[in-house]
Amino acid sequence: MSTAPTIGRIVHYVSYGSKDGRYDSTCRAAMVTESRPSGELGLCVMNPTGVFFDRQVSQSEGDHRGGTWHWPCVITPEEEEK
Repeated sequence: MSTAPTIGRIVHYVSYGSKDGRYDSTCRAAMVTESRPSGELGLCVMNPTGVFFDRQVSQSEGDHRGGTWHWPCVITPEEEEK
């Protein structure tokens, strides 16, 4: 997606998961709070147990590494049923 992320847009933040493997890396809803000249975003990340802010998050559309953001994936109704 080539749309520039602007303040107030919803993106996905990828959590790191835990080193011991107890918690997997997973996508979380996040709202853009700032757009930095470096291309990094400031995000308000929404977790089931609370929120946190990160002011330097890089984009990763391909491999969705922990600690990065990406645009929400398009899910078809057929995929959602699985």
